[in-house]
Amino acid sequence: MTHNLSNRPADQRAGFARWLAGKDCTDCWKAARDGDSASKEEWLAAKRAAEQQAAAEWAEQFEMPPLEGPEKALDWGARSRHRLVTASYTALVTEGSWDEADWATLEEKIRTITRAGWWIDQRDAEGTDLPELLDAATDNDRGTENPFQ
Repeated sequence: MTHNLSNRPADQRAGFARWLAGKDCTDCWKAARDGDSASKEEWLAAKRAAEQQAAAEWAEQFEMPPLEGPEKALDWGARSRHRLVTASYTALVTEGSWDEADWATLEEKIRTITRAGWWIDQRDAEGTDLPELLDAATDNDRGTENPFQ
């Protein structure tokens, strides 16, 4: 496939041409995708299975308690917990200023939240927000992790 680069500034043409050279054209990309026997649903199922396996191995390695809740929420909750906690460790310890002792304290709070729905509700949270979220969930003044009860 040919591309007209005349509408690009002169100083951007070479870089764009180099980038295009490494990409399949639209027709080639579609042909390769259509030739792939895995449908979107199969791909998603395989991705979720891999995430579930990683979450299960992580939970066993770090002695996380099993989650509670409706059967259909357990796997989703486990994946959500795994993603948030590992993102939090990366943000606070690996890239941040926390040491392992700080993390160990937080990890004990993590173990107290066993409701799958809570982890699902936090699935879009940033890793740096986990300490505050856990403080709110374990606040003894509220008496429950669900403010609507």
